Amino acid sequence: MKSTVPPNGQFNTTHWSVVVLAGRNDTVRAETALTELCRLYWYPLYAFVRRRGYSAEDAEDATQEYFASLVQSRFVTAADPAKGKFRSWLLGGMKHFLSNQRRHDQAKKRGGDCETVSFDAQEADRRYALEPADASSPEAIYERRWALIVLNQAIHRLEAEQVQAGNSARFEALKECLLGERADLPYAQLAEKLATTEDALKSMVQRLRQRYKELLRAVIADTVETPAEVEEELKNLLEILRR
Repeated sequence: MKSTVPPNGQFNTTHWSVVVLAGRNDTVRAETALTELCRLYWYPLYAFVRRRGYSAEDAEDATQEYFASLVQSRFVTAADPAKGKFRSWLLGGMKHFLSNQRRHDQAKKRGGDCETVSFDAQEADRRYALEPADASSPEAIYERRWALIVLNQAIHRLEAEQVQAGNSARFEALKECLLGERADLPYAQLAEKLATTEDALKSMVQRLRQRYKELLRAVIADTVETPAEVEEELKNLLEILRR
């Protein structure tokens, strides 16, 4: 299920709105939507737990066990519109989970029924090793990883569209221009390389940037409940990336 925000302003059903609205009377549908969200956004949580001082193995266990508990009906039905965006709900739940885990000393090793949402533990540890060695709080690490994953999801959707349209080589050449970060090759030389004019190239880049913005809003829409929250979350994302 992919959300879209069409030009007419209609707000289609999204993953998070399904969790919130269907959780009380359609837990199967809600659990499926929640599992998809967790599969996309597991790494920010893993990085958050690592920054809290957990080892790689313990962070993997905690993240996996947390996901296992989330997709059970009793947690899905606890999703409340008043709890806000999926990003905030997920982090708040993890903080509560870790607090209970410490208090009751009930940490469980992975395996068996816990692996509801699979992820590559070695890849997680490799990515975490690249995190900046600074004093960033666990919450700051979580938010920045979240923001970067949202951007990457939008890029992946745009790339998939371009590949389907037969423009994979052109997209690869223009990808670096999407966020205003000009490639080393000037537009004139890039246009010559793509056998087009400089003006035509600039138009291509402009269209790609516009579509990228639309897809970025669509990715964000999957993690909020109402249309008004999309713009708010987009502003939050840009603020996070500027820190």
